[in-house]
Amino acid sequence: MTRVLVVDDEPQLVRSLVISLKARQYDVASAQDGGTALEAAAGRHPDVVLLDLGLPDMDGIDVIEQLRASSQVPILVVSARHGSEQKIRALDAGADDYITKPFSMDALLARLGAVARRALPQDPVAADEAVVETDEFTVDLLAKRARRQGKNIRLTPTEWHVLEVLIRDKGRLVSQRRLLQEVWGSSRGSQTNYLRLYMAHLRRKLEADPSHPRHLITVSGLGYRFDA
Repeated sequence: MTRVLVVDDEPQLVRSLVISLKARQYDVASAQDGGTALEAAAGRHPDVVLLDLGLPDMDGIDVIEQLRASSQVPILVVSARHGSEQKIRALDAGADDYITKPFSMDALLARLGAVARRALPQDPVAADEAVVETDEFTVDLLAKRARRQGKNIRLTPTEWHVLEVLIRDKGRLVSQRRLLQEVWGSSRGSQTNYLRLYMAHLRRKLEADPSHPRHLITVSGLGYRFDA
């Protein structure tokens, strides 16, 4: 049973989410502020966190950063903040997806299912294909570890999933539509801005010169390719 932690200070919304998610066989806990959420995450080890940004004791971005300091739990931001700057800040801090209020339960469930699936183990990788080395970084798909210049690089579950899809088709073009559907599901099949954002994250973390990438290549208008 998937464990979900709902973090929001609106009691009516929390009650509605808890009832709806439990009815769909999720194991649900809730917290009304950031401090309680961090304690619950440390003790309960949820599979997914639904997080509002406007919390009474701290900003939701700070909660994301503190969670990411010790956990790769998928984080779905559920917020009334509609501005693109807020979305980018949340995703940069380590959130996996972002849905704005008000939302339909169907839309929330689709996003929730997608971020939960990204945290599941992927199909087995052959041992001789699991480790990819470049002049700048090393990726171990089995160990879920990336290193650059002798240091471990922290990647979110979504960043890992994007990177894995590209590495599994090393040297071959992966279309934008296929990458979106494999990572985010059919609900994101046309939102190429998500790909641009996450590719920028990966390049910043892995490439020596993110503005002139050698390994995470854009094929304009078509898709992306990983070159070792």
